[in-house]
Amino acid sequence: MSAVISELIELDDLRELSRLFAGVWQRSGEPPVLSDVLKALAHSGNYVSGFRQDGRLVGGLVGWLGGVPPDHLHLHSHILGVIPGRDTRGVGFELKQHQRRWCLERGIKVMEWTTDPLIRRNAYFNLTKLGACAQGYLVNFYGQMADGLNVGEESDRLLVVWELESPAAETAAAGRASEPDVESLIRAGAVRRLEIGHGGEPVATDGSSGSVLLCQVPEDIVAVRQTNPELARAWRLALRVAMTTALDEGFEISGATRSGWYVLSPRDPSRGH
Repeated sequence: MSAVISELIELDDLRELSRLFAGVWQRSGEPPVLSDVLKALAHSGNYVSGFRQDGRLVGGLVGWLGGVPPDHLHLHSHILGVIPGRDTRGVGFELKQHQRRWCLERGIKVMEWTTDPLIRRNAYFNLTKLGACAQGYLVNFYGQMADGLNVGEESDRLLVVWELESPAAETAAAGRASEPDVESLIRAGAVRRLEIGHGGEPVATDGSSGSVLLCQVPEDIVAVRQTNPELARAWRLALRVAMTTALDEGFEISGATRSGWYVLSPRDPSRGH
């Protein structure tokens, strides 16, 4: 099977990418990004790429330059979409690594994006598989959502910061990222701020602190939204309180596990973000 990642500039390719995003986000009306906007972004030197398998577009990634150079120049990575399926496993990782190389070739050393903190697989992908960290919690960032995956839901987001030359990013790029060992952290004194109760409900602790904090999220919040909107809302509010409180106390979200645990460590004061 041939696989190619390339920057997209031709309008037909960009229309195909726009349709791919609409399908991934279950948008029957206006897609998440219109093809004319993609064209403007690509034409002005921003990052618009696609992943093709045997000529078929199965994934895409879009970002644009942000901040004030030289000190705060970064790439804002806006949208990553991959058609689900066994044959497309690993496509998201390969796209992000292509985007990372693209940035480093242009002297861009930091990338940022937002992600829904309740989606477990994205937390693991961003914070462990890629070696990024999350330093901000944005309450209802985009307003109430209307796509098929998030309809009616408030759009709380984590601000993910990926320092592209950090040891964590280098290790992840080489395929050697390691998942945090939550049991060892607990034995060493980590505090569980939020975890899943016996009925699937969020259970918060009394707010005690430690050198490492842990917060757990449900296995599939998208399914919960569809079957039990009240429980999904309870998770949104509980995680919002746990995360914003921890960040206010000087922590950053430094890792995540496949089983849904966020690891929060004291923020490194040397970081510029």
